[in-house]
Amino acid sequence: MKDKVYRHHLRIAVIYFCVAAVLGLLLRSYPIFSFRFNYRYMVHTHSHIALLGWVYVALTTLLHYGFVEKQSVSKRYKQLFWGTQGTLIGMLLTFPFQGYALFSIIFSTLFLIMSYFFTYHFWKNIDPKLKDSKGLKCVKTALVFMVVSSIGPWVLGIIMNTIGAQSIWYRLSIYFYLHFQYNGWMILALIGLFIYALEQRGLEIPNKSFNRFFLSLNLGIVFTFFLSTLWTDPPTVFYILSGIGAISQLYALTYFWSHTKNDVTVLSLSRTQSGILKVGVALGLIKVMLQLLTVIPYFTRIAATYLDFTIGYLHLTFLGVISLGLFFFMDYFGLMNISKKSYLWYVSGFILSEILIFSKGLFAWMGIATFPGYTEVLALSTLLIPLSLFLMLLKKRPNA
Repeated sequence: MKDKVYRHHLRIAVIYFCVAAVLGLLLRSYPIFSFRFNYRYMVHTHSHIALLGWVYVALTTLLHYGFVEKQSVSKRYKQLFWGTQGTLIGMLLTFPFQGYALFSIIFSTLFLIMSYFFTYHFWKNIDPKLKDSKGLKCVKTALVFMVVSSIGPWVLGIIMNTIGAQSIWYRLSIYFYLHFQYNGWMILALIGLFIYALEQRGLEIPNKSFNRFFLSLNLGIVFTFFLSTLWTDPPTVFYILSGIGAISQLYALTYFWSHTKNDVTVLSLSRTQSGILKVGVALGLIKVMLQLLTVIPYFTRIAATYLDFTIGYLHLTFLGVISLGLFFFMDYFGLMNISKKSYLWYVSGFILSEILIFSKGLFAWMGIATFPGYTEVLALSTLLIPLSLFLMLLKKRPNA
């Protein structure tokens, strides 16, 4: 019964992903069909449902499944889950029509409050058998970063009502939120789940190795926030701190993978699971290498000037590293079947769209026009993503 509840909740998360993917397809098709919706409002809807509907719901479900006492799925957890759905539906019904305005802000604020309640609930109901788990240590730290990230939206409201949305502090508060969401909360929580999976198979990471990784990674998470400030042309010290953060994060992740890659065999992965994990790790390496590259002022200016590079990087992180990580654990824990076909369709759509997005930025940097039919090809490649998600929803796990 417990697993059935979690399977149901993860299917809801994937439905949100479908909705976000369809909205993304509409945005890609906007120049082709001249839709009459407000483009900026739809961007807000797309990003909120992808980040909060898909990633947050899937990740919190997996964390609750792995780390909370297993006797039953508590009434409080169900209340938190459905309360959160109310805030998400509210955002879905308000953002497309008003953007950031009274009702969408109310639902966004209520979502933040629900996330605080979840954090408290999780912390109070951790399975006592896992109190010494290194995976749990990562997850608890990830939840702290999630709460810290929410400073961004709270400050954003103050900025909008005082110095205005044209201030650099407006963008910095958004970047603060996004940075500690994907680097601090989401990726660290996924690493915690990976360590938990190894621990469940009897594999213990030596304390010395784990502490070196853990301290380096968290130093990297904090200091790489300064990468988000470099577009303001700050003093040299900000570049130095950004460089320390990028190097620290690269070192932590490569050190961790080098010490655990040979232990992955204990997980007895299927071919599809192994493929998802390898692609996710490779994309993670590309992500941290791009971070290191943008420490160099020349590349900082390029990233700040050509929006497609930023969009490509964010999609690399969310659609690549984080979403593939979620797919891996959903399938590994037996909570949802990620078939080979749906996975290949998803990866094909993701890679093709990434190539096209980064190519557009590259063409703009070189002063070259994109090829004829670029917009149509990008929309078609994007279409593969919602189709792959529909396939996942249609494929039921045996005995589910």
